[in-house]
Amino acid sequence: MSEFIEKIPLAKEDARQDFLNAENLGGLESMRVRHLGVNGAFTALLKQIGKLSKEEKPTAGKAINIAKRELETLLKERKEILENDALKPNRPSDFSLPGRKSFTGSLHPLTQVTEDIVRIFRKIGFAVADGPEIEDEYHCFDALNTPADHPARDTHDTFYLKSEDPPPLLRTHTSSVQIRVMKKAKPPIRIVVPGRVYRRDSADATHNPTFQQIEVLYVDRKVTVRDLRATVEYVFRELLGKVVKIRLRPHYFSYTEPSFEIDFSSPLVRSMGKEWLEIAGCGMVHPQVFENVGYDPEAWSGWAFGFGIERIAMIRYGINDIRLFYENDQRFLNQF
Repeated sequence: MSEFIEKIPLAKEDARQDFLNAENLGGLESMRVRHLGVNGAFTALLKQIGKLSKEEKPTAGKAINIAKRELETLLKERKEILENDALKPNRPSDFSLPGRKSFTGSLHPLTQVTEDIVRIFRKIGFAVADGPEIEDEYHCFDALNTPADHPARDTHDTFYLKSEDPPPLLRTHTSSVQIRVMKKAKPPIRIVVPGRVYRRDSADATHNPTFQQIEVLYVDRKVTVRDLRATVEYVFRELLGKVVKIRLRPHYFSYTEPSFEIDFSSPLVRSMGKEWLEIAGCGMVHPQVFENVGYDPEAWSGWAFGFGIERIAMIRYGINDIRLFYENDQRFLNQF
C-alpha cells in the first residue's frame, strides 16, 4: 500500500474526532469546512491523485469517496444530536442554530448547474481552480497563442479598462486560468474552472454581455484525443442523460491543435426541432502554449474544453431566453 493511500484513513479519523468533539453547530460547521470544504483536507487529497500511478488512481479515488460518504453520514448524525441538545430546557442557548422560521429560498439555477458540473469532474479526479476576472492581455491572449490582430482582441469584442497602459481587461474566457495554473504548477494537471466572463455581446435571447463558463484542462504524459472524447461523452451524459450522442467536428482555436466543436444529440434537442446542437469547443493543447508556460511539448500533452453554463441550464430546464437568469424575477426563480 502506497504512502498516499495510507494517509486516507488517518485523514478520516482526524475528521471523525473533530466532528465528535464539536460542542455546537458553529463548531461543527467549522470542522466541516476544515475537512470537507473546498480547501479542506479531503479536497487536498483529491488534488494529489493526478500524481499517482495509473494502477493506484482507481484505488485511491474509491477510498477517498468512501471515506467522504462515511464522514458526511457522521456529520448529519452529529448535527441532529447538537440541534436536539440545544433545544433541551435548562441549557445555554446555542446562537448558531437557525431561527424558528425556516429558510424558504433555494440556489439559483445557474448555481445548481455549476455545482452539478463540478461534482461530476471531482468524481474523476479534477480539482477546482480560480483566477481574477480583471485580466491582462498576456494571460487572456498572448500566452494562449492568440495573435495581436485576432478579432477577439478588438475593442468591439472585449471590455478594456482605461486605468493603466497597457489597459487591463475583463476576461473573455476562463482559459486564462489555465495559464496561471500551469505557470505555478508542474504537470500532471487536472483542473475544472467555473467563472464569470465578459464579452461585448448585445443582450438578446441567446447572448449576454456577461455569462458563466466552465474551462477544463488535463495535462499528463501520452494524453490523446481518445482521452478527450471519452471524458466529453462521460460528462455530458452525466449532465444531460444517458441517451446523449456526441460528435466532434474539426474547428479552429488558436490555443488548441487539433481543435473541435462538440455537437450533441438527444430527445431534448429533437424536441427543439433539431438533430444536433453545438454545445462546446475543445482540442489538444497547442505546443506553443506549453512552451509559453515552460512545459516541454515533447514530454507532455493535454486537452482542454470549455462551454457556457447558461446553455446547459437552458437545455436542461427548457428555457428559451438567457436574460431570464439575470432579471431576478421571482416568478421565474421560484420554479427552481
